[in-house]
Amino acid sequence: MGESYKVAVIGAGIAGLLTARELQRQGHHVTVFEKADKVGGNWIYTPRVETDPLGLDPNREIVHSSLYKSLRTNLPRQAMSFLDYPFLKKEDGDDQRTFPGHEEVLRFIEGFARDFGLMELIQFGHQVIRVELVDEVTHEWVVESRIDSMRESKEELFEAVVICTGKESEPKIAEFPGRDSWPGLQIHSHNYRTPEQFENKIVVIIGNGASAVDLLKGISPLAKQVHVAVRSSFPMLRVENYDNAWEHSMIECAHKDGKVVFQDGAIVDADVIIHCTGYKYNYPFLKSNGIVTVDDNRVGPMYKHVFPPSLAPWLSFVGITTRAVVFRVMELQARWVAKVLSGTVELPSQKAMSSSVEELYGEMEKQGLPKNHTHSLAEAEVEYANWLAAQLNIKPPKMWKELTVVSIVKGVVQYGENFRDTWDIDKWIEEIDSPD
Repeated sequence: MGESYKVAVIGAGIAGLLTARELQRQGHHVTVFEKADKVGGNWIYTPRVETDPLGLDPNREIVHSSLYKSLRTNLPRQAMSFLDYPFLKKEDGDDQRTFPGHEEVLRFIEGFARDFGLMELIQFGHQVIRVELVDEVTHEWVVESRIDSMRESKEELFEAVVICTGKESEPKIAEFPGRDSWPGLQIHSHNYRTPEQFENKIVVIIGNGASAVDLLKGISPLAKQVHVAVRSSFPMLRVENYDNAWEHSMIECAHKDGKVVFQDGAIVDADVIIHCTGYKYNYPFLKSNGIVTVDDNRVGPMYKHVFPPSLAPWLSFVGITTRAVVFRVMELQARWVAKVLSGTVELPSQKAMSSSVEELYGEMEKQGLPKNHTHSLAEAEVEYANWLAAQLNIKPPKMWKELTVVSIVKGVVQYGENFRDTWDIDKWIEEIDSPD
């Protein structure tokens, strides 16, 4: 054990719980702030949706969760296990599936929080409204939070803050001419729960990610027609499997009479447009004097997606990377943060960290990658996980190299939209995990 600090963790989803566990293991004094009344973050299902279905109104009542009722995981349990805490099928459990429903994931998260004694570290019903550095010399941070039912807020001082608020509660909306004056219903998938309201409707879905595929599957049996607008065709989205679904290029414009015009020339009299267009990183509570910014979904500057160089190690972020086996990556990030704070693992100099960030940005520019791909690991996932493991003296399990988001996407493409039930992934994982 090295240094011991008073650390605030913002959020009690997966990232926050992993971080709290690792900080506690390193002997730090941890307080977790959680807006909800239970652990789980985005894995807490609620039928409630926001008052503004597109999520544009800044005064709307914000609902954190984006779960729809039918959601099942895109990753198998084995990819959602932690190094010393596997996501096992329980013999007496309700959901034995390898790609389980969200209720099973929440049970796993609750069990993790209970088994590691994390519940007593959490202040439930506390919405954080301000995180600010108040003393640079003593690296003293103020965390101001408001209790659900009360108007007044309270302030507490900490020596370090870890932000673990997730990235799926601030919707990103498609832009097209006529969007704001189009008369039909527009919603973001963040506010989709069940398909009944689309019965006999002509629905346009924008996007071709996992949620677009799931929504097409859920809505098409009830809807009159479903039209999917995509930038590029994704092999998992197979409209030919439905007799009332069509694929188009993106929306050219929308008219006041309800018509939606696609770039391929098709015109549809639609009732509903659903934006399955992703999310924006959003930290309205963080007052960093402009040091940490979000620019076209690039949170920066961020050394290895975790530490802002000039505020490290006293401010860090866990869980902002995407297109990866995220539970694995978050566990490694959480361990890294905890060990850096305790002094058992060293960070490079501020200058070296800043250079590393600039190098990444330069490399992305050279490859023509937009800023909003900054935290998307994809092909770089194995290299990143191995780099973190090396900081922590962990020998990467063989499975890390094989069981990646890229390999799972390949399987999904091969097996199509019913991959969760047709792909015997357990057998494949057993083969890759067996000793040579």
